[in-house]
Amino acid sequence: MPKQQTDYLIQLIKSLTKTEKRQFRLWVNRNQSNTDVLFLQLFDLLDKQKKYDEELILKKNPGIKKRQISNLKAHLYKQLLVALRLQHRSSNPDIEIRERFDYARILYNKGLYRQSLEILDKAKSLAKVSKLDALRLSILEFEKHIESQHITRSIDTRAEELTSESAKVSRRAVQKNDLSNLAIQLYSLYLKVGYVRSKEEYLFVKEFFYSNLPEFDVEDLSFFEKMYLYQAYGWYFFMTQDFLNYYKYTQKWVELFNARPKMIEREMPLYLKAMHNSLNALYLAQHHKKFSKALQMLEDIGEKYYQKKSVNVDSLLHIYLYFNRINLHYLEGTFTEGLKWVPKLKEKLNSNEYGWDDHRVMVFNYKIACMYFGSGDDETAIDYLNEIINQKSPDFREDIQCFARILCLIAHFNLGNDLLVEYQVKSVYRFLTKMKDLELVQKEILKFIRKIPRIKKENLKNEFIELRDNFLKLREAPFEKRPFLYLDIVSWLESKIENRPIQDIIREKFLEREKPREDV
Repeated sequence: MPKQQTDYLIQLIKSLTKTEKRQFRLWVNRNQSNTDVLFLQLFDLLDKQKKYDEELILKKNPGIKKRQISNLKAHLYKQLLVALRLQHRSSNPDIEIRERFDYARILYNKGLYRQSLEILDKAKSLAKVSKLDALRLSILEFEKHIESQHITRSIDTRAEELTSESAKVSRRAVQKNDLSNLAIQLYSLYLKVGYVRSKEEYLFVKEFFYSNLPEFDVEDLSFFEKMYLYQAYGWYFFMTQDFLNYYKYTQKWVELFNARPKMIEREMPLYLKAMHNSLNALYLAQHHKKFSKALQMLEDIGEKYYQKKSVNVDSLLHIYLYFNRINLHYLEGTFTEGLKWVPKLKEKLNSNEYGWDDHRVMVFNYKIACMYFGSGDDETAIDYLNEIINQKSPDFREDIQCFARILCLIAHFNLGNDLLVEYQVKSVYRFLTKMKDLELVQKEILKFIRKIPRIKKENLKNEFIELRDNFLKLREAPFEKRPFLYLDIVSWLESKIENRPIQDIIREKFLEREKPREDV
């Protein structure tokens, strides 16, 4: 078994719960002969190992020969998947539907057409209730195949019913596919470049969105069609920095699930993503009260479904909770207090317990760096920023890569590393130019830091004030807001002007905002 497949086997075993391991052993002992349990012995050995050690396996169990081990690992992997499929079919309707479809195929091959059609009808009903149109369409196609080739003594109107139902489900499946394609393409575009940076980019995204948005009557849309529609609108308004509309559609996404509690449990990952995006919209709109309330709801979800969580759900819950807990401290200006979450989060990142992708890791490293920067610990902030800067040319989140370099430059300036700053300004300028991310805000920051060595100490405060005033004007420009979403450069400048910690400046602004105001 090649190394990659061996890694997959180890990852699969480590992902199993105690219940799943126990059920697997019972299933093997019940279904396998005594001569076919070597793979179970291999399973027990691998389960105890922290790192794959083939020599130790051969030493611990002489019954396993070196020439057998590759086939045993492949067989074990397959048997684990078979056992897990059986264990989880009751909680996953799509697994149960496919199983019934397989039974119908077997009966069809035996010429038992009526029995096959009856099973297909039950599977189709389950697919309809579960809103799984793709599976429902596959079942309809098989039903038509049987009816068209064999005399099954079905009712006279059977052909009309099947063709009518098939056409209806097919139209719905096509529209659902169009909406899901639009949502994921917008998400992919965001991962590539982040927020729109110019009028040209705005017009491009707008044209792309509306030209690919299918015609629809929202009242006629199915659950998943509405969900993908709200996702697509959400990503569009997010990228174009219309955060009130971003909140409007992500909240529609949340409410879609809240109106159908059974779908929450069945599609928990999608529900958690909806809640996370709604929280992100509230954070960007700086609506603290609603944000705090929504975050508590997310915390409660973890408690409510504790016994039913899969590894996937547990992973997503940790991502969204840590992300939004940190955002809460950003809103409140309580960076030092927020550092309490960093050790636990760093432990998750280092252990790779959930196999988080590089994008997730990059985002967390940036957010942790900002937390340390806000608390006044520039050296530790630089350590986390270097985790991003030293990555080998990732082809995603160019926005974070750029702002990580700018923040690192500012942190070195805070520390008085003048020679390093002078060298890095040129390097950062080249990087931003290469990434085509050199906007007015970035240009102003780099130009200012570059000329600092030539500014007399007594004139430095006035230079900070002038730069702050320029940024306040830029922040109001439609396509110059983006940099301020990644880095509160205005608060940093004010901290320099007033010679106070940036944390205190942001905290005061938060308390000012929290005075009575109209809701979002």
